[in-house]
Amino acid sequence: MDNGYNVAIVGATGMVGQEFIKVLLQRKFPAKNIELYASDRSAGRMMFVGHQEVTVKETVSDSFDNIDIALFSAGADISKHFAPIAARAGALVVDNSAAWRMDPRVPLVVPEINAEDIKKHRGIIANPNCSTIQMVMALYPLHRVNPIKRIVVATYQSVSGTGLAAVEELTKQAKTVLEGGNVVPHVYAHQIAFNLLPEIDVFLENGYTKEEWKMLEETRKIMHADNIAVSATCVRVPVFISHSEAIHIEFTEYMSPEEARSILSKAPGIKVLDDPNVSLYPQPWLAAGTDDVYVGRIRSDASYLNGLVMWVVADNIRKGAALNAVQIAEEAVKNSWIKPAKQGER
Repeated sequence: MDNGYNVAIVGATGMVGQEFIKVLLQRKFPAKNIELYASDRSAGRMMFVGHQEVTVKETVSDSFDNIDIALFSAGADISKHFAPIAARAGALVVDNSAAWRMDPRVPLVVPEINAEDIKKHRGIIANPNCSTIQMVMALYPLHRVNPIKRIVVATYQSVSGTGLAAVEELTKQAKTVLEGGNVVPHVYAHQIAFNLLPEIDVFLENGYTKEEWKMLEETRKIMHADNIAVSATCVRVPVFISHSEAIHIEFTEYMSPEEARSILSKAPGIKVLDDPNVSLYPQPWLAAGTDDVYVGRIRSDASYLNGLVMWVVADNIRKGAALNAVQIAEEAVKNSWIKPAKQGER
C-alpha cells in the first residue's frame, strides 16, 4: 500500500520478534514494508512475513533510514544503543526492554489505560513489563471507580518470559526428570522442571528482585498514581506460556465482588471467567495464544473490609509484549501522532 508504514522489527528471530510479525499481520496493520533485524549471528536467516520470505539483516546504525516505526525486542543494551539512533532517523520506536521504562521523558504505555501519553513521545515509547501490563489492565478500571491504596501481588510467570532458550530447557529437563536422569540447569540458577523459583531478574539490596520492583514503579507511572503502595513476589513456574497473578487490592471505599465483576466485564481487553460452581476461572493453558486479560476468583478479602482478591492470567508474549507494542503503534497511527514519510524524505 502506497500510504502504508515502513516497519522495522529489531530482535526479529526471538519469541517476541516472531510474535510481532504475527500480530502485525493478524491485525492488518497498515505496513507497506516489514524489515527484519537481529544480531550478526542471525543475519542471513530467512523468515516468512505472511507468504513472503524475508532476509534477516544485522542491526546497524543505518538500518533505520526510511523506517517509520521500529519495534524493538532485543534486550536493554541493544535498545539503549540503537533506539536513539532510530528515533533520530525519524522512526517512532516502541521498545519492549526495560531500557527506557522509567525515563521521565519516555511514555510508558498500556493503550487501554494511558493512550494519551503516546503523543508526548520524543521518538521513543516504552512497552511495560509483561507482569505489570496484565495487572494494571485488571486494576485500572476498578481504580477509576474506587481509588486503589495498596496492592499485594504474587506472580506465577512462565518460562517464555525468559526466552526461547528457557522454553527449550524446560522441555529438556522435564523429559530428563521423567526418565530418571539428573538435571544440569543452564538458563536458571536451579532446575525449573517440576519446581518453582522465587527469583526473576537480579536481587536488589532491599531484598526484592528487579522484576518485583518494576511492578511497583511501572504501575505508578502507567496509572499516574504515585501514592499506590505495591508489594510483589515474582515466581518462575514450569509453564510454557502465560503469566498468572494472585492480586490482593485495598480500595479507598468498600467494593463488592459483584460490582467489580460488572465493571471488569465492560472493560476493553478484559474477559471475566468467574464461576466457582463449575470450576470456571482463568488458566494459563487456555490463555495462551489469545489477546485478552482474563480475571476470575473475584472475592472479598477476608482480612480487610475494603479489599478484594482476584486471579489474573494473560499470554505474556502477546498482550504482555508484542500485542501491546503493536497497539501502541496503532494508536499513534489512528490519532495521527505519526505519519508515514515519503520515500527519500529522510
